[in-house]
Amino acid sequence: MGLIHAAQDVKGPQQVSDTRLLNSLLHFLHLSGANFSLISLSLSLSLSLRGEYNSVRQLGPLDMAGESGMFMVHQTIGSVLCCKCGIPMQPNAANMCVKCLRSEVDITEGLLKRLVIVHCPECESYLQPPRTWIKLQLESKELLTFCLKRLQKNLNSNKVRMIHAEFIWTEPHSKRIKVKVKVQKEVLNGAILEQTYPVEYVQQDHMCESCSRVQANPDQWVAAVQLRQHVSHRRTFFYLEQLILKHGAAASAIRITQMDQGIDFFFANRSHGIKFVDFVGKVAPVKSRSDKQLVSHDTKSNNYNYKYTFSVEICPICREDLICLPPKVAVSLGNLGPLVICTKVTNSIALLDPFTLRHCFLDAEQYWRTSFKSLLTSRQLVEYIVLDIEAASSEVNIGGTKYVLADAQVARVSDFGKNDTMFSIRTHLGHLLNPGDYALGYDLYGSNNNDDELDKYRGLVIPEAILIKKSFEEKRQKKRGKPRSWKLKSLNMEVDDKVKVDEDKMNSEYEQFLKDLEENPELRFNISLYRNREYQPSEMASVTDGEEVPSIPLDELLADLDLSEDGSDADSMVE
Repeated sequence: MGLIHAAQDVKGPQQVSDTRLLNSLLHFLHLSGANFSLISLSLSLSLSLRGEYNSVRQLGPLDMAGESGMFMVHQTIGSVLCCKCGIPMQPNAANMCVKCLRSEVDITEGLLKRLVIVHCPECESYLQPPRTWIKLQLESKELLTFCLKRLQKNLNSNKVRMIHAEFIWTEPHSKRIKVKVKVQKEVLNGAILEQTYPVEYVQQDHMCESCSRVQANPDQWVAAVQLRQHVSHRRTFFYLEQLILKHGAAASAIRITQMDQGIDFFFANRSHGIKFVDFVGKVAPVKSRSDKQLVSHDTKSNNYNYKYTFSVEICPICREDLICLPPKVAVSLGNLGPLVICTKVTNSIALLDPFTLRHCFLDAEQYWRTSFKSLLTSRQLVEYIVLDIEAASSEVNIGGTKYVLADAQVARVSDFGKNDTMFSIRTHLGHLLNPGDYALGYDLYGSNNNDDELDKYRGLVIPEAILIKKSFEEKRQKKRGKPRSWKLKSLNMEVDDKVKVDEDKMNSEYEQFLKDLEENPELRFNISLYRNREYQPSEMASVTDGEEVPSIPLDELLADLDLSEDGSDADSMVE
């Protein structure tokens, strides 16, 4: 107890050094008559283990004798001579230095230093025995794990423990993968030795089953997805193509073919085709059916080979279409319409009554239960000029989009200089239009509509015109022919030989799709836009032109990363 109290008495602030603390403790022990030599030796050993032996050694025998009258015994680190080379060293279980121990014992003896791995040059995958192919990138964690698994069984049989591994750089075309491995093993008389050695993996090229099937005959597909939409334009497929590129839904397709009213996707596995059909069902209202055809079978092993075909039909309703709802559908939707506008198409259809601002959503199951077609499509839009407009209601927010009912007086642009025909209509674009603006709408006054659903509504007052969106065509005339500051990617798509492609019609529809992206931020929310490197802003362009004509801000554009040597990307670029 006296020793404990002494330790407590000599405790001071942090500024007291270890030398003064030790001298005070030794002086107290000398006065109490304790065995000073043994206690001082134990204190010195404990301080040396804590890294504080140097401070004790600085006291010296004269200082210790002056304080306590006793002599301090110094501890020295013992050393022995190596039994092989005779140099001094710290003692160990083998009585040999590290160099001599490594010369006598090689812990890497019997370990594999050269292995062969099977690599598919087409899809960059590696064979994991017996029949599994894994797609791995060079110098990735997954590839390092794959290589070390080939070594683990050999290391366990030699009672060697691996503690570290890393890649050694090799030329990509050398077909060699080198890994530096550090191992640890117990050798003579319990001594533990560490050693580093390189392991070389030789890539043996061998195509996997799917790649060899494609190389032998590209038509040897297993699953085909036939995507169709029975409309007169391809605007839906332009948008769907961008969704497929952003989410990589067609990354496993071995071939893509453009057909008359759709696109065909060919896959090497049935599961890839099912996954693609599920993706399309999440972004568009579709109905699908599947079929299979027997190709061959083995009666002995009871193996059957089939070709699977998935037929996917997209609903013919598109954005900005004018629809006349069937009476049963209108009643089920709370007497909506019957004349409504399709404002958005995802996995459901958004419908809006432009005269009352009532809206509803139809999912794919509801639509295909009582399907209907459009009364007029976006190809039949007519340009109007707004002569006068007056708001009739307050602003309403529907699904993140603002609408205002207004009474407007409009005239067709084609009638200027011919007649004085004007129309008084009600529109939902009161928040966008001002007198003198141009708008695109459907001309119900001059059109001849032979629609069975419209004939069922007796006594229905049909408006003379229905405006759909604001038009910027006249302001775009100033920028016609100038490149855009952004571009889109496109799928590597083949054109079927039986399909006659009208290039002018295709280009005009694609140009209209690009204009829709500029005018509608919601439409470009789910697609990726890339900066056009060839675009150079004109010094003569005025600031007002950029403010009037809708354009895509630079913060929405992505930098196009190109790692190829010749600057060409795997996917072709279309402005």
